[in-house]
Amino acid sequence: MNKNIVVIGAGTMGNGIAHTFAQTGFKVNLVDVSQDALDRGVKTITTNLDRIIAKGNLTEDEKAQTLANITTFTALEDAVKGADLIVEAATENIDLKLKIFQQMDAAAPADCILATNTSSISITKIASVTSRPEKVIGMHFMNPVPIMKLVEIIKGYSTSKETFDAIYEMSKVLGKVPVEVNDYPGFVANRILMPMINEAIYSLYEGVAGVEEIDTVMKLGMAHPMGPLQLADFIGLDVCLSIMNVLYDGFKNPKYAPCPLLVNMVTAKKMGVKSGEGFYDYSESKKAEKISKQFAK
Repeated sequence: MNKNIVVIGAGTMGNGIAHTFAQTGFKVNLVDVSQDALDRGVKTITTNLDRIIAKGNLTEDEKAQTLANITTFTALEDAVKGADLIVEAATENIDLKLKIFQQMDAAAPADCILATNTSSISITKIASVTSRPEKVIGMHFMNPVPIMKLVEIIKGYSTSKETFDAIYEMSKVLGKVPVEVNDYPGFVANRILMPMINEAIYSLYEGVAGVEEIDTVMKLGMAHPMGPLQLADFIGLDVCLSIMNVLYDGFKNPKYAPCPLLVNMVTAKKMGVKSGEGFYDYSESKKAEKISKQFAK
C-alpha cells in the first residue's frame, strides 16, 4: 500500500488519527465540512506535537514535517482522488456514516480501502451501502489516538483477507497494537466498557453512592486510572448513550438498556466535558473556584 491517506472528520478522533499517520510519514488529506473545524483540528495537532517536544520525544524539524504532511479539504471528492486508504472518523451516527460511505465509495479509486473508526456500529451494515464490501473494514482507534496503542481491527461479513492483512500491518507501522475482532455490536472494547459505565450511572441513579464515591471505589479498588463517571464525561454522554442504544438494539437484551439518568442528562444537553457539565462541572467558574481554593491553602 502507498502512503496516501484521507481522514474524514477533524474532531477529537479525526485529528488524532491524522496526527498519527502524518507523524509516521504518511501524506494525509484531512476533510471536514467547514474550514473552521479543520483549523481547530490542525491547532489541536500542533498543540499535541508541542507537548511531545516538551517531553523530549520529538524535534522541531519533525513537528514541521508532520504538519507539512497534512493538507486540509472541505470537499470530500477532491480529497479522495488518489487515496489508498480513507479512514472515516465522523460523529457516531449511523445515518451520517452511511451517507459518507456512499460518497466515499462513489469518489474514491476502485482499489482504495474504506475504513471506519466507529466504536460500535456494524461494519457489515456500513459496507452494505458500498460497491466494495470486501474493502470495508473497522479501524477503531482509542482516545487519545497519538498515545493509546490499541487499535481494534474489525472484519465485516465480506471483508477480504487481503484488506484485513493490509490494515493489520499498517497499524503496526503506526506503532499500534492491532487486535482482530469480529463484527458484533460494540466489538470488544465498548461491549465491556459501556455496560460498566452504565452500571456506574445506575449506582448513582439508585442512590447507592455519590459521583466521587463511585469513581473513588473504581480507581482505588480496581486500579482504574479514571473513574467510570469521569470517563463518561470525557467520552461524551451522548456518545455513551449512542453506544448503549447500539448494544440494546443489536442484542435485544435488557441488560444493555441505557440508564434513565443517562438519557435525561443527554436530553438536558449535559454531555460532559464538551458541554461544560456532566457528572462533574467543567465550567470556567468552577475552574476559577478550584484555583482560588489552591491559593487559599
